[in-house]
Amino acid sequence: MHPDMNVLLEARTPPPPGQTIEENRAAWTAYSQKLSEPAPAGMTVFDRAIPTPERNVPVRVYHPSGGQAPRPCILYMHGGGFMKGDLDSSDSIAWGFAEQTGASVISVDYQLAPEHPYPAAFDDCYGALTWLADNGGEIDVDGGRIAVAGDSAGGNLAAALCLAARDRAGPTITAQALVYPGTGLEQDQGSYIENAHGPGLTTEGTKQYRDWYLPHDTETTDPYARPIMAEDFANLPPAHVHSAEIDPIRDDGRIFASELALAGNLVTYREAKGMIHGFMRARFKGAGAAAEFQAVCDFLKSHLS
Repeated sequence: MHPDMNVLLEARTPPPPGQTIEENRAAWTAYSQKLSEPAPAGMTVFDRAIPTPERNVPVRVYHPSGGQAPRPCILYMHGGGFMKGDLDSSDSIAWGFAEQTGASVISVDYQLAPEHPYPAAFDDCYGALTWLADNGGEIDVDGGRIAVAGDSAGGNLAAALCLAARDRAGPTITAQALVYPGTGLEQDQGSYIENAHGPGLTTEGTKQYRDWYLPHDTETTDPYARPIMAEDFANLPPAHVHSAEIDPIRDDGRIFASELALAGNLVTYREAKGMIHGFMRARFKGAGAAAEFQAVCDFLKSHLS
């Protein structure tokens, strides 16, 4: 294991037997707070709600210092297994994207399972995407230059947005960055066996998250719930797919990137050697993790500038 991962292990508290959903979320909040840093001085950060057909979706907007409005923007979906996480838990990732790309970032506080199973989170994110494309000027962003980015469950949502935007003749997405994404691969082979007891995420954990997110049909072939199930991978935005080597969902990224490439899309696949699920959170403490985070930002910047 890469030494930069020690900070992630040290920040975790082992879950007690029979942990409730509320306790799980509280532990995630405590974990994320230990690894967070405040946004840099000069960055403009504010919360607002975006109206969508289903509801008003809370978002947090990050405008980096310098540059000229309207800026290109990144629609960011946080991780957390679809059942935990909020605007605060991945705040450092969101402002980091803004700082290092020069683009504005809109972080989505989508609805969580199991109270709000699929398609609630997807609908929130797709509604935010279409609003940005049509009304981005209201918050000083360029609705014609939108990238999507997400980590873990957020990577699933980012990939699903690209499929849906293509299928529905929706907004043009400039690029997609999927970091240790859970794309809906079957959970009985490959990295799910090799890294079943991974320190950042376990195979049993991924099964529980899927049960909560897809309670009515865990084996669904709906590509907006499980992007790996898409029948057609052609004509999708340039992609940066970034997995962790020691991660049960590593192959979700590997195979999804392969499908994108075989369908003729521009794809960069990167695997963080010796790193575990959640490695972006270690960037403040280690040069290796910082380099992995920078690679995501360099991709986004290159396609948005």
